[in-house]
Amino acid sequence: MAKYDSKLDLLFSALSDPTRRDILTRLSFGAASITELAEQHDMALPSFLKHLNKLEQAGLIHSEKNGRIRTCALAPDAFTPMQNWLSEQRAIWEQRLNQFDRYALELKRKRENETGPQN
Repeated sequence: MAKYDSKLDLLFSALSDPTRRDILTRLSFGAASITELAEQHDMALPSFLKHLNKLEQAGLIHSEKNGRIRTCALAPDAFTPMQNWLSEQRAIWEQRLNQFDRYALELKRKRENETGPQN
C-alpha cells in the first residue's frame, strides 16, 4: 500500500464544501478575479475569502495580484494525489470483490454437487 500522503486531508477537506466545489468548477473554464468569483455567491466577501484561502492552502488554486486585482486559477496537477489514492482504493476493492465472487461461485458449485443443480 502506498505511503500515506497528509496532503490528502487538505484536499478532501477543501472539496467537502459545495461553495468551494462550485469555485473549482468555475475556474475549470479559466482564471477569474476574486470579484467575479464572489458575485456568484450570496455571502460577505470575508466569508468568501475564507473559502478561497482553504482552496489555496490545499494547493487546488493559486492566485496572483496584478495592481488592485487578484486573479485565481486552478493549480496544475492539483488533483493528482487524490486521483492516485482513489485508483489505489479502486484496485483494492476490485480485488476484494473478485475474491468474493470466486468464493461465492465455489460455494454454489459445492452446493450443486451436494444437492444437484438449482434453478
